[in-house]
Amino acid sequence: MHHTIIRPGFDPATLRPRILHIGFGAFARAHLMVYLQEGLNAAGGDFGVVACRLNSGVEELTALDAAGHRYLVAEVDGGTVTARELGVVIGTCHPGRDGIDALLDLIASEPMSVISLTITEKGYCCRNGSLDLDHAGIRADLENPQSPKTAIGVIVAGLERRRGNALSGLTVLSCDNQPDNGKLTRAAVLAFAHQRDGKLADWIDANVTFPGTMVDRVVPALDSEGVQLLKDINGGKDDPNGIVCEPFRQWVIEDDFASARPPYAEGGAMLTGDVHPFETMKLRMLNGSHTFLAMLGTLSGLETVDACMADTVFRKATLRLMLTEQRPTLPEIDGVDIEGYAEDLITRFANPKLKHRTRQIASDTSQKLPQRLLSAIADNLDAGRPWPLQALAVAGWMRFVKEAADAGEKLADPLSADLIAIAEKQDGESLIDALSGVETIFPADLRDAPGFRAGIIEAYNAIAENGARKAVEAVIEA
Repeated sequence: MHHTIIRPGFDPATLRPRILHIGFGAFARAHLMVYLQEGLNAAGGDFGVVACRLNSGVEELTALDAAGHRYLVAEVDGGTVTARELGVVIGTCHPGRDGIDALLDLIASEPMSVISLTITEKGYCCRNGSLDLDHAGIRADLENPQSPKTAIGVIVAGLERRRGNALSGLTVLSCDNQPDNGKLTRAAVLAFAHQRDGKLADWIDANVTFPGTMVDRVVPALDSEGVQLLKDINGGKDDPNGIVCEPFRQWVIEDDFASARPPYAEGGAMLTGDVHPFETMKLRMLNGSHTFLAMLGTLSGLETVDACMADTVFRKATLRLMLTEQRPTLPEIDGVDIEGYAEDLITRFANPKLKHRTRQIASDTSQKLPQRLLSAIADNLDAGRPWPLQALAVAGWMRFVKEAADAGEKLADPLSADLIAIAEKQDGESLIDALSGVETIFPADLRDAPGFRAGIIEAYNAIAENGARKAVEAVIEA
């Protein structure tokens, strides 16, 4: 397969530690770092990144150090590969390896301007849009504020140290798939800080900004084929830090930086005063469709998203979900053709080189349902619009939980123990009622809305009696 390698157009030795990225997983390496590199290529600057993981990932960061912080990002589509050698990372930090003070001192260092985050929905320790003060990690951090383990605790402790050094504020940039992710992050950080020290909370409120963002790029977990591709590109040497992803990328950022802004816009990001419409579009169209496929595709034995797109039933159903059930719940966005966006998503999902596994997407679904599907279902119920495919997605999740419980398996989900305990004891309507009663997932007003329970029961019974694929097929042929 033909490939080209695009090298950094700047000298990495000139970069300083100005961005701390917490949650340096596959997506961060393939998305945020690419925008920064393209921006530095275009506009110059000294914005270097310190890559951080808080829990697992020590080995990965050490491997990144050993590689001189260089790694490849390979964009694949059909027979074309474009590879970038990334040179924006200038250091790594892990509190388990380097000590918590090393991390807090970084946040409190003069050059630091941005803390960017890709820590997944569960990393914010929130419940119903607010910091969950009963969360075990939050309670532990409040009891031991100088040895924090959660991202929220780390940020507040670092900002406290920064304030003590009489430095200016900085920008906390959430890049996770949550509605109003900037506002949510701000609320969580301020709530934690208020528990610690009211004056610290006031300083954060006055000096730290929390822009909202929308990120979009499909970055599947690296498989053996991807490992071999990276090795071929890398002259026969393994690249343990490398990533394979789709060519498409999009980043919309609220233009609200506390100090100097990294050259993200120069690298192709869109700066705007209001991210919310873009964020809602992506959460419901792309992420909602991914969860639909993760649940129903897995139940149907389809292991990857492109395999789902090769199945005419799932391809047709996914487009119909987007256009007839998700699309009517979206605001209009000037200059955006949402129907065209949906068609483009189908093409992206069908990329045969990505092998985006449905079970990978299925992880942490309890954290994803509210913003990806449940909020849109509520809108459809309010408007009296039909929502059979959304119902199948939610019922498919319930069936997915039930099958895991029956097989004696755990879920890749922070609520796994609670969900499995529910599903071990019941099925059918009692299971639906019990899972719908989990308040951190299902808002009471949706659970009690006329028609909601009946819609989920009908969908669940169709899956249980006929299988997921036939249940989907029946909807699109009705």
